[in-house]
Amino acid sequence: MAINLQKGQTIDLRKNDHGDAIHDLSTVTIGLGWDVRKQEGGFFSKLFGNSQDAEYDLDAIAFLLDANGKVANLGKTMRTSDGRNVGLHEGDVIFFNSMRHPSGHIWLTGDNRTGAGDGDDEQIIVKLNSLDQRYQRIIFVVSIYQGQRNNQHFGLIENAFIRAIDTNGKEITRYSLSGDATLNGMCSMVFAEVYRKDDSWKFRALGEPYQTDSFVEILKKYM
Repeated sequence: MAINLQKGQTIDLRKNDHGDAIHDLSTVTIGLGWDVRKQEGGFFSKLFGNSQDAEYDLDAIAFLLDANGKVANLGKTMRTSDGRNVGLHEGDVIFFNSMRHPSGHIWLTGDNRTGAGDGDDEQIIVKLNSLDQRYQRIIFVVSIYQGQRNNQHFGLIENAFIRAIDTNGKEITRYSLSGDATLNGMCSMVFAEVYRKDDSWKFRALGEPYQTDSFVEILKKYM
């Protein structure tokens, strides 16, 4: 049975409460999901449209940190098909414009723009057993694309979760939260981290909200 964590709690991903090694971490899926709370609108809301019904685009991001707690390789700049210069390509930040790490040991599966449906809305796959020793921690972030401009925030998100699934498809742990007034105006969330400890990997529920809708602002803490 998966262990449900509260904010700040930590578990060993490989072992159970008795210290037995039971989970295969050769390929771990970090799954993220959410629902947008349905808003009741009055006559004028229906007449002119309700911004709460707009499409929410939540993006999953991962920062790979070294022993100093920093992102050592910020990657390079590339030119997109529409002529824009985009940084952080092929570095230690996994996001929508750089979905696969150069090592091939961590990647983002895709971008779900609505959160519709059951199960994970986005997934980051990590081969923890193969990850180079220079990577000691992985931070998992979720940001609402253009959340500030569209007045979209985690106070309007419910049933949000992050979970870890082992190679055999067994859910190891889950951390859930639903939006409340304390998350109003918060457009990004540092959901959780995994880190090396005693020849294993630990998972810690963080739940740290930020007003910014740009994960780059959060990344600055780790540069």
